[in-house]
Amino acid sequence: MVVVFDLDDTLYNEITYVESGFDAVAEFISENTKARQSVILSKMLQNLQLNGRGKVFNDILKEFNLYSQTNVKKSISIYRLHQPNIKLDKDVIELLKEFKSKYPLYLVTDGNKVVQSLKVKALKTEAFFKKVFVTHRYGLKASKPSLFCFNRINSLEKCNWDDMMYIGDNPKKDFVNLNRMGAYTVRIIQGDHKDLKLDSAHEAQYSISSLQELRELIPSIEMIKK
Repeated sequence: MVVVFDLDDTLYNEITYVESGFDAVAEFISENTKARQSVILSKMLQNLQLNGRGKVFNDILKEFNLYSQTNVKKSISIYRLHQPNIKLDKDVIELLKEFKSKYPLYLVTDGNKVVQSLKVKALKTEAFFKKVFVTHRYGLKASKPSLFCFNRINSLEKCNWDDMMYIGDNPKKDFVNLNRMGAYTVRIIQGDHKDLKLDSAHEAQYSISSLQELRELIPSIEMIKK
């Protein structure tokens, strides 16, 4: 079985990246005001919880009388280019070490190619995967639900679709085309999309609450295939 993982809210909790980026922006605002960085960060996280990500930077800059389009763009740049303070949980590291000895492992992640590359580097995930695919490196057309990167994995492994398993968290885009091709799809119920329910075409064939459940799920599927 070729095992392919998503990154954000699959291998780690993406909110930790958001907090890390907000902290970098809070440092910038603190340097230009008399406010403490920790206070600014707290206000940004409260805004995020109440209103979502859309205008957090606009609102915090207005609150501290620093609002301008230049400073909004500066904040976005700081957020995207900061060195993320994120890590994989120990149990995830152990799982990936174990799986690396058993299966060909790949990573497919959407998002800004600089941002995602910085995440991959901070999480030290490349040690576990035969190849990391940041879809935006191949153009926006390669973003999920596109099969572009999955086709490349098939070519590298010379495998059939029913020899591939993909683990992700977002039913809006992660599973629909892979389901059609006959790959095995697994949804981990966590992160921003944990309460989202879609039609059967978009939902994964299997759902798990922890990556640790893959230890039993994959062998059980392989037994059925035999």
